[in-house]
Amino acid sequence: MTTVSIIISSTREGRFGDQPAQWFHDHLAKRQSVTAKLLDLRDFTMPFFDQMMPPAMPGRPAYPDEAVQRWTSEIANSDAFVIVAAEYNFGPPAVLKNALDWVYPEWNRKPIGFVSYGGASGVRSVQQLRDTAVELQMAPIRSAVHLPPDTLMAYFTGGDVKAALAKSDDAAETMINDLLWWSAALKTARSQAA
Repeated sequence: MTTVSIIISSTREGRFGDQPAQWFHDHLAKRQSVTAKLLDLRDFTMPFFDQMMPPAMPGRPAYPDEAVQRWTSEIANSDAFVIVAAEYNFGPPAVLKNALDWVYPEWNRKPIGFVSYGGASGVRSVQQLRDTAVELQMAPIRSAVHLPPDTLMAYFTGGDVKAALAKSDDAAETMINDLLWWSAALKTARSQAA
């Protein structure tokens, strides 16, 4: 069984991110041997990272914050990730970057994909997240889903969000195929290295 965690990157009131996260979850749920989980950063109210020892430091003690411990456990128990990435001011939300920064070895050698929205369909946010993922020793996959502006506008104007999201179904399936291929390959490699 492959566990794919979908991370909702925005915690703003009235956010759009729930919609594409559930849509992508529904796509994954159709796949055999896949467990899809939604990880909502609203459920992990972590403080801004302020520790002396970074997560990459070998032998460091576990961080005492309960939300950080739960978050770390969820990341450790996942085989692959999809970030539903909002774009704020040319980049990802600060709450997402903070969540990424609290964890290190649990991210290592796992694939990550992106579903994005916002300015320029979230492409600039994803580009920054790809760089962060590489530093976390993850494997960002090439294919992504960049939702067109009319999808976001459907949400804010009371339009048919499901119909707008459905226009990106093919892109979602392509990304899932790639993500699951990388997940299987990296899971095998991790087990052989253990």
